[in-house]
Amino acid sequence: MEESEDVPKDFIKLKSEKLSVDEVSELVVSPSCGAVSLFIGTTRNNFKGRKVIHLEYEAYSSMAETEIKKICRYVRQKWPSVKHIAVHHRIGVVPITEASVIIAVSSPHRVESLEAVTYCIDTLKASVPIWKKEIYEDEYSWKENKECFWANSEK
Repeated sequence: MEESEDVPKDFIKLKSEKLSVDEVSELVVSPSCGAVSLFIGTTRNNFKGRKVIHLEYEAYSSMAETEIKKICRYVRQKWPSVKHIAVHHRIGVVPITEASVIIAVSSPHRVESLEAVTYCIDTLKASVPIWKKEIYEDEYSWKENKECFWANSEK
């Protein structure tokens, strides 16, 4: 890849199919970067002592993508050396152990990419209109993210 072809890019995707760590990490690889940092959020089989069967995600897709683009713009302002950013979120049913979100960031050095990945997941949970439903053996529960600003403003 020539340096002129390696302009910073954002890769944002909401999809119902299984997410691929390899696919997402390969999107952000750059010859000018020595660091690729990843966050992978997976479905666990329990919540506060209750057995979770699977998760279901719903999203207001166009608004979610707009909000993720805002997150990417802020990352580029705060960490100008960041090269590529990928945010893939699964919508629909997500079985136990499968990824519901994968975030990858490349930069010349690890500090910027690690900080940017942390910012991305924390801000995504706080501001992006994606809702999670936990399915238990005998019932379900819609979950709000404790980071979500609009869910906590009325309390």
